[in-house]
Amino acid sequence: MSYSFHQIFDKMNRRVHYIQHVAFEGLGYLETYVIEKGYSLSVSRMYEDYKFPNPDSFDLLIIMGGPMGAYEDDKYAWLKEEKAFIRSTIDAGKVVLGICLGSQILASVLGAEVYPNKEKEIGWLPVTFTNQSCQNFFDSREKSQTVFQYHGDTFDLPENAKLLATSEVCANQAFLYKDKVLGLQFHLEVTEPSCIEMLDNGSDDWEEGEYIQSQDLIRTNMHNIPLCNQMIKSVLEKLTDKI
Repeated sequence: MSYSFHQIFDKMNRRVHYIQHVAFEGLGYLETYVIEKGYSLSVSRMYEDYKFPNPDSFDLLIIMGGPMGAYEDDKYAWLKEEKAFIRSTIDAGKVVLGICLGSQILASVLGAEVYPNKEKEIGWLPVTFTNQSCQNFFDSREKSQTVFQYHGDTFDLPENAKLLATSEVCANQAFLYKDKVLGLQFHLEVTEPSCIEMLDNGSDDWEEGEYIQSQDLIRTNMHNIPLCNQMIKSVLEKLTDKI
């Protein structure tokens, strides 16, 4: 397929907006990707004096993680406003990526129930792709891959969404809705500094659990990061192709 000059120019000038819920869960590798591509970047920080842009002003929305629950509307007054903004973004046909809490909020916006899982998943743990097509979506040579997990909640699969990945203790690890809206429970965007930030700010999360690794074990397995970043790069390439 060949592109005209204007089509190539448009592809080089993507506009990315992201929602950040806490200071210690930023874009990680996603920022590197955006900078390398030369895309513009804007942000709504929910812990500061935030505001949401018009969906017409960006092409891709990224919703980051955080320790709050997607069902805690009464505790976090901004959650209802954020969900309404995300709904309008989806209705506008924009590409949306939600990570961890972001995926849970997406599931809620799409009408699925979000709730505490029977077990927390924290550490370098495997996910299994549901078929070869899903495996290719992540550019994974293996059916199962080790990824960075840090969540205690889960969600039901939204209606009309495609399940992409699962794990032993969390059935719905990744979903794709209408080819443009992607939810990931796990952190492919993690970098060594961003992982350390999450660990340093999450000491209250450590407890006995079959799927909770020690901080020392997590820190000694940072070698998994490049493969995670390769997979999120593949995902982003495919998502931005839908713009």
